[in-house]
Amino acid sequence: MNPHVYLDTVVLLGSVGAQQPGDARAAFAVGAGLASATWFTALGYGAAAASRWLQRPGVWRAIDATVALVMFIVAAQLIARPLAA
Repeated sequence: MNPHVYLDTVVLLGSVGAQQPGDARAAFAVGAGLASATWFTALGYGAAAASRWLQRPGVWRAIDATVALVMFIVAAQLIARPLAA
C-alpha cells in the first residue's frame, strides 16, 4: 500500500535494469527479486527478534539521538558545500 515502493521498483530498478545488456537483464531481475525477498524476510524476522528490546524507552532515545546526529551531519555538509544551482 506504499506508493513509494512502486516508484523505487518501476523507476529506479527499471532504469538500472534497462542499462544491462540483453543477456543480463533476466539475471538482474532475478537478483533484484531475490534481494528484495531476502531484505523483507530479514526485516520481518529482525523486527520480531528485536521487539522485546525495542520496548524500552532508553533504546528509542538512543535511536532518536543517532538519527538526529546523522541529520545534523548531513545538514552541516550541505551548508558547507551548497548544491550547484
